[in-house]
Order: sequence, then C-alpha cells, then structure tokens
Amino acid sequence: MRRRLATLVRRLAAAAVLAVLAYGIVVGAGLKGAEAWLFIRSARAPADVIVVLGGDGPPRAAQAAALYKAGAAPRILVSGSGDCADIRRLIAETGVPPEVIEIECQSRNTWENAELSAPLLTAMGARRAILVTSWFHSRRALSCFESVLPGLEWMSAPVEPRGSVWQMMAGADGVWVMKEYVKLGWYAMRYGIPV
Repeated sequence: MRRRLATLVRRLAAAAVLAVLAYGIVVGAGLKGAEAWLFIRSARAPADVIVVLGGDGPPRAAQAAALYKAGAAPRILVSGSGDCADIRRLIAETGVPPEVIEIECQSRNTWENAELSAPLLTAMGARRAILVTSWFHSRRALSCFESVLPGLEWMSAPVEPRGSVWQMMAGADGVWVMKEYVKLGWYAMRYGIPV
C-alpha cells in the first residue's frame, strides 16, 4: 500500500512539474510573440481627439494626459462602463482641463466602445483620432474602431509594456496577454475585424 501511495505521489509530482513547464513554454511563447502580433504603435500626427478605453485606468489615464499635454489633440473621450468617471478624474488631476474631457460610460466591451463612441466622435467633427489602451489590447481595439469608424484616421498610442517578458509572465499581464489571443480570434469571427 505504501509503495502504491509513494508511486502515486511521485507521478503526481512529475505531472505537476510537467504542467508548470508546459504552462511556462506556452505563456512564454505567447508573450514573446505578443509584441509583434498584438502591439500596434503608430506614428503620430496632430489629432482632433484622444480616445481612452476603460479598464486598467491609471496607466491609460496617464498616457492620455501626457498626449494631451504634448499637444497631440485638444479633446479627450473616455469610453467604457465601470471606470470612465475614474479615468476622467485621474486625467483631470494631472492638470488637463475637465471641460475638454467627455465620457461615454455605457460600453461593456471593445466593440461597444467603438459603436457608442461613434456618435460622439461624429458630433465633435473628428477626422483624426489617437486611441489609448493597453499595449496587448491595441490591435483588437484599433481594428474595432477602424471597422466602426472607417472615415476617421486612427493612430494607436498604447501604454507601453511593463517590464520584460519574464516579469510579465510572472504577473497579471501574462494572463491578460493569453486571453487577448482568444479575444482577438473571437472578435475576428463575431465582428469580422481583420487580424
């Protein structure tokens, strides 16, 4: 009985080690390819508006505020339910005038960010916009906005990656990056966005 139990424990330990190694290989490969596959950073030109997507608010708010202060665009639109008011507040706390920041707080996903921002951007008369989101979300977000608003010229200025691939793999970004591959595939099937 003891031998069987010892054998079972050894096999379970070996399986656990193999599972951890497999996870590390898959996530490491996913993160290594993410910069080429998921990350879009555009050359920037003066724009009419900076569009900031909800989620991961503080880094995105800081990026939008820095762009505004650098003269990238005279207006900001924050899009996304849950944290739109918080992102607006964070941007304003950096010295950006609150009256130049509009919010759209109904959208629950990236496609809705684009759909529900469209009438606001049209009302602003926007012709060129800068999109701010997380680096690994930039391809899907840009594809959604270009699909919903093809008449606007879009530029991507995402929040830069936080650390090396190995640091990201050990943190929350590793999980978010792996989820992004799945979401990108789903959006390509569901909404027909190019990947």
